[in-house]
Amino acid sequence: MKIVEVLTYYRPWVSGLTIYVERLSKALARQGHDVTVLTSQYDPNLPIYDVMDGVKVVRVPVAARVSKGVLMPGFGPMAWKLAQQADVLHLHLPQFDAPGVAMRGRILGKPVVLTYHCDLQLPQGSFNRLVDRVVGSMNQLAGQLADAVVTYTRDYGTHSPFLSQFLDKKLHIIPPPVELPDYSWADVAAFREKHQLGDEPIVGIICRLAAEKGVEVLLKALPIVREAFPNMRVLHAGEYQNIIGEETYAARLAPLFEKYKAHYHLLGNIEGAELSAFYNCLDCLCVPSLNSTESFGLVQIEAMQNGVPVAACALPGVRQPVAMTGMGEITAVSDHTALAQAIINILKNKRSYQKDSQLIGNSFSPDSTAEAYAELFEKLQKGKLIGKTIEPAVYDKLRAMRDRYGR
Repeated sequence: MKIVEVLTYYRPWVSGLTIYVERLSKALARQGHDVTVLTSQYDPNLPIYDVMDGVKVVRVPVAARVSKGVLMPGFGPMAWKLAQQADVLHLHLPQFDAPGVAMRGRILGKPVVLTYHCDLQLPQGSFNRLVDRVVGSMNQLAGQLADAVVTYTRDYGTHSPFLSQFLDKKLHIIPPPVELPDYSWADVAAFREKHQLGDEPIVGIICRLAAEKGVEVLLKALPIVREAFPNMRVLHAGEYQNIIGEETYAARLAPLFEKYKAHYHLLGNIEGAELSAFYNCLDCLCVPSLNSTESFGLVQIEAMQNGVPVAACALPGVRQPVAMTGMGEITAVSDHTALAQAIINILKNKRSYQKDSQLIGNSFSPDSTAEAYAELFEKLQKGKLIGKTIEPAVYDKLRAMRDRYGR
């Protein structure tokens, strides 16, 4: 099957969305499908045509930027060319260009699948509010043109104004793909030595420095946690410099980073074996996101695979990994006191939160996700649509595990 994946940013850009599409594309390619990613050449140093792990990548030059979005005059002609060759068009929202691609699929009689990863909420400002509305309108049009809409959990689908309109019509639930690179104990030892880790409690957060991630909630919780664990440290993995559209936010947090620099460490982006080593060193992972731009938090599953409990906020979708597995605590959104108490609870009794990491990992493997998508693509090709939203059986298995072991 020839599949075209369409999204604004792709690797080496680092975000939950780009990592999701990379994992899915590689898994589909391993299963014998012909996969092409259509995306932006957001960095002019990147090649226009590329092959990455068996996946063909076509990057369209960027003429101008609008907030975090890009304008690409050559996108339409390239989308038309690739759509003619494709069996299925798979769009990843939010994305300004999605309706045009979906319309091309309609004209050519090609199935169009739309995966809605999260809402778009740009930083404050009248111009950004205008961009929000424009992109929202584009998403709405793309959703109407798509043959099927996919999201990660029914919880997020029910609470999202965009997704809820497709409930019991064409909304499908597919678990996201999660995997971690192999690592050795030597990698862990090297990571611990690099960051001078001892036997102190280690709390982790992994995200780029962006306003919606709620990093300030963890910073505000830090003094409270240190009352119970004076020597605790926070390791923050993820880009924190020169993030497009987040300059004001970074400047606002800079004084707090300076104030807590002895206990809060910005590591920058880490990948490969070093990322696996990072998780192996944690006692607790935090996901303090503030709004629906976060719909799940793939990092939660990565942590749980390594036996690390999670303190997650109660946003729809984001609360589901902990709710399904019982492996952590759920706290009110933007409540630093509640987050601090959740971290303290986990640090005091980490073992009681740990569950079957192998079952959790298998439930979200990229191959399983790719198989679910391939089945959906094939049914659409054959005209066999499913008109009812059903959560996958694997989610029931995780809840059964939670109930068996308590919490």
